[in-house]
Amino acid sequence: MASREKAADGVTPQHAFLAAWVGWVSLGESIGFLAPALAQFLAATVWPGADFGLLVLAGLAESAVLGWSQAHVLRSRLPRMSTSRWILLTAAGAAFAWSVGMLPSAFETWQDWPPAAWIGAGGVAAILLLGSIGTAQWFELRRHTFRAWRWVVGSSAAWAAGLSVFMLVAPPLWQPGQPAWLIAAIGVAAAVLMAVVMALVTGLVLIRLLQVTPTAGAGR
Repeated sequence: MASREKAADGVTPQHAFLAAWVGWVSLGESIGFLAPALAQFLAATVWPGADFGLLVLAGLAESAVLGWSQAHVLRSRLPRMSTSRWILLTAAGAAFAWSVGMLPSAFETWQDWPPAAWIGAGGVAAILLLGSIGTAQWFELRRHTFRAWRWVVGSSAAWAAGLSVFMLVAPPLWQPGQPAWLIAAIGVAAAVLMAVVMALVTGLVLIRLLQVTPTAGAGR
């Protein structure tokens, strides 16, 4: 009777899951993003030249918060899922993504490459960066649901959408001579929008993925 009343009111289990996922994951990623923001500030003011290591470490912290927020909601549908394993896999994937993303600034010799090499290397780097977190999380998700490979594709698309929103919002608003607080505020606002978009897309992917009754060890 309760489920029928909820359906009549337009609040289905899928809607409830999506709302919880978008809320918690957006919050987790927004809070976690403060770590890279702090690392960038430290690299610019305290430890010049240490941005590679600082940002990779910050990516670990960011993804640990993100992984916990995801697991907090996901365990409502997959109670046998390991929260600690999910967090560790998320952190590993994010550290790899940050490492790939920082390579151009760490090795400036790429500027001497021919255009064809730029395009090829950039395409490979984009695939590795966008797919790293979803691929890492797949190792846990495949233990609990069918066709878990779809998560890799959906997660990649979600991060592509989220990062696109960030790049469309933040860089045009950043201008030379702006005070540090304004630069930080623009970055945080763009990061929140990025988090919401990423959370919404991944939430929609999970709803489709979890329509199949999850079975431990049944992933593909």
